[in-house]
Amino acid sequence: MTEKQTLGKLISTAKQVRRNIVELVGVGRAGHVGGSCSAADVITALYFSKAKFDPKNPKMADRDRILLSKGHAALCQYAALGELGIIDKSEFAKVKSLGAMLQGHPDMTKCPGIEANTGSLGQGLSIALGMALGLRLDGLSSKVYCITGDGELAEGQIWEAAMAAASYKADNLVAIVDRNRVQATSTVKDVLDSGDIADKFKAFGWETVEIDGHDMAAILEAFNQADTIKGKPFAIIADTVKGKGISFAEGKAAYHNGTLTQELYDQALAELQ
Repeated sequence: MTEKQTLGKLISTAKQVRRNIVELVGVGRAGHVGGSCSAADVITALYFSKAKFDPKNPKMADRDRILLSKGHAALCQYAALGELGIIDKSEFAKVKSLGAMLQGHPDMTKCPGIEANTGSLGQGLSIALGMALGLRLDGLSSKVYCITGDGELAEGQIWEAAMAAASYKADNLVAIVDRNRVQATSTVKDVLDSGDIADKFKAFGWETVEIDGHDMAAILEAFNQADTIKGKPFAIIADTVKGKGISFAEGKAAYHNGTLTQELYDQALAELQ
């Protein structure tokens, strides 16, 4: 496991992760910059502080598992894995190219550090629950962290998994809802209002907290709180901003899967210095 970073270093690393996301999107190629940037702080907290994960041995049996149920935000995970040295940053320029390691959705057969092929929205939490129950059967204390989108909560399978997780008392499962309130075409409220997400998870039997998903200290505190809960799964509702850190993309559905001109690419990197 890598040495845990200090709070200040984590905040700095999250900025670098966002710069990596911009480099992965590149110029003139559509990429999911919005939802990747909104989840960058959570991803950074996991890979560089909280999760039991060794970049030199990404397949160690007792590692914590980190899954993106919102697999279209794979750029965020690639950005972190590149910063950890698990994937070579030279791969960034090839993203979404035919046969490349880094595809639009994560591919565990091509990219080291990826736990499952995700992106068919709604399925990731079920996969994470299966992993959590398997770890328990193996007598391992590892946790499974699963990041979902708030738009993704319209998928019924999410709630089947939520109900099953509570029924099986999967206290080694942590779901993080990246609540940036914007999805592919509009706001979540306008497309299919999901209402009070925290109350929904509580009603399904989960221990639940709501946090500022860009406050690194609050993120770490929530993960530590999850360790204290026994007999039920833990849900973190993280309030975030779509496209966080890039002024022209923040809160904009157009940058759910947007294209950067050279001028916008340069502006984004400058803003993330």
